[in-house]
Amino acid sequence: MASSSRAARAPVLAPFGVRSFRFQWPADLATSLAFEMEALILGWYVLTATGSVQQLVIFGALAWLGSLFSPFFGIAGDRIGHRALLCATRGVYALLATVLTVLILSDALAPWHVFAIAALAGLLRASDNVVRHALVGETMRPEMLLGALGISRTTADTARVAGALASAGGVALVGMGAAYAVVTTMYVVAFLLSLGVAGKPPRARPGTPGAAAAHPVADLKQAIGYVWRKPDLLGAFCMAFLVNLLAYPFVLNLLPYVAKDVYAVGQSGLGYLAAAFASGALAGSLLVGANRLPLRAARAMLAGGAAWFATLLVFGQTETLAAGLPLLFFAGFVQSFCLTPLAAVMLRSSGDGMLGRVMGMRMLAVWGLPLGLLAAGPIIAHFGFPATTLLYAALGLAATFAIGYRWRHVLWHRSAVANARM
Repeated sequence: MASSSRAARAPVLAPFGVRSFRFQWPADLATSLAFEMEALILGWYVLTATGSVQQLVIFGALAWLGSLFSPFFGIAGDRIGHRALLCATRGVYALLATVLTVLILSDALAPWHVFAIAALAGLLRASDNVVRHALVGETMRPEMLLGALGISRTTADTARVAGALASAGGVALVGMGAAYAVVTTMYVVAFLLSLGVAGKPPRARPGTPGAAAAHPVADLKQAIGYVWRKPDLLGAFCMAFLVNLLAYPFVLNLLPYVAKDVYAVGQSGLGYLAAAFASGALAGSLLVGANRLPLRAARAMLAGGAAWFATLLVFGQTETLAAGLPLLFFAGFVQSFCLTPLAAVMLRSSGDGMLGRVMGMRMLAVWGLPLGLLAAGPIIAHFGFPATTLLYAALGLAATFAIGYRWRHVLWHRSAVANARM
């Protein structure tokens, strides 16, 4: 009762009035913190051990390998329950991290170990966001949805700030083994907290009693058709694919290259770069999560995406850390005004019983990140970093305007359902 009254006085705290969210938020935070620390610790190790930016982008792409199979995780969540799927995958993360910790501490680690374990973890990692969003959609009232998504997103943004600073400073102070042991601890804590998360029980699909046992491929076809026939879902999916393809490579997996070869600031500089983007994203998520801005979700998604690409275009032309840090902060800020409304559009447009499958389809868009990374490697090698960011950002801006124009009746018009006040 006390938590509910506090939530009523402070809208930003309203989601914590739901008991499940009080477990899910710290569990998501621990998982996100482990993801971020792991990516920077192992990314720096790969770049240092191999000396190749192309090896670095391959490592980064492996983390998103499972996005290709994310619709099947959405189907599994709809069938066995999203809570059960969440606990199972987070248990596997903890197990794989333990194996890697043992290799590091025994001084037996080799680059191929990192690639192999990253590939295994990558098969599951894309499902984490599917289940997070589906559980928020299941446990929150419609009027609380956008605010809850904003607060939920602060877990990833907070983790990027803390993970960037902790991984950079931690490796320098205590060594890679001790720093990665902290990552393993975060995974274990996340698993234990996830046991307290609630969710709707798995339900049979409408129709005959045997419908729930339909082949997964049939469920996948249904999900594809469902998204394809709803222009608001299709437009949001295209926007999600676009930012993963052309924006995220430069603010995630290519930051070690920026720190080492563009700004020449070393591993501590890498931590500052990652923390700048994450701090901006956290500020944006808190503002969205406060639920005090009269946002029209689809319009905010498009405007935020355009501002993100414009900022990256300028960022790619800078040559000093002092110039890059504020630009990364602003890029993170406007990113929150793109992706949180995007998730709200997709959740609100998904029919009952389709949340897992729709969010699984949305995570297919993450496949744009490894594709963008793999393409960026040889382009940077031949034309340089500034030219590559100019190309990617210009294409992103043009495609954002094209998406807004193509589906303007459901994404831009003020009367569109996706633009209802939230």
